[in-house]
Amino acid sequence: MPKMYTEPRWKEVLINTTHPIFSPQQCAHIIHVGHQQPPKVAEVGITKAEGRINKKQRLTTVSWIPFKVLPMMYNRVEQVMNSVNNNCFGLEGLVVNQQAQFTEYGKGGFYDFHIDSDTSLKNEPPVRKLSMIVLLSKTSEFKGGHFEFIDKGNRPAPLKQGHAYFFPSYMRHRVTAVTKGIRRSLVMWFGGPPLR
Repeated sequence: MPKMYTEPRWKEVLINTTHPIFSPQQCAHIIHVGHQQPPKVAEVGITKAEGRINKKQRLTTVSWIPFKVLPMMYNRVEQVMNSVNNNCFGLEGLVVNQQAQFTEYGKGGFYDFHIDSDTSLKNEPPVRKLSMIVLLSKTSEFKGGHFEFIDKGNRPAPLKQGHAYFFPSYMRHRVTAVTKGIRRSLVMWFGGPPLR
């Protein structure tokens, strides 16, 4: 199996896969399945109780893909996550414990700077430790929608269709506004025991 990461062990906090996790046909199928799930305007907050719509912070549509609907997708993600974690992060006890989020950013859609972990620790463990974003769209299908990491303008190399970013869930990041088309992605978080 080819290497799935671009940096040596323990060097970077953001990993951009060098080979696609999903083929264009698999991406199209995930999009199809994502559209079959009930869509909702995305909220800000980790839990349903904390969740609220804030269009100044986040403007996007999401749906959740049940584990039983795409088991092969979840198996593939878990395989790649374990490889990336073992070679690049070394985080303890990571598991796939949350459903995948299918996300669509239409024209004007964005998600301002945020972290994926629960900073209040009220809802953990499991602690969200590692986040993943897979680009499902072809890059020709949208403009804008750049992933920025930590500080404004700090952009990693753009994702290609089927490729993924992996990064610690406690790192600040955002998606800038889409200026044309629709940016579709698959987002997942991997949790485990608290960091030590």
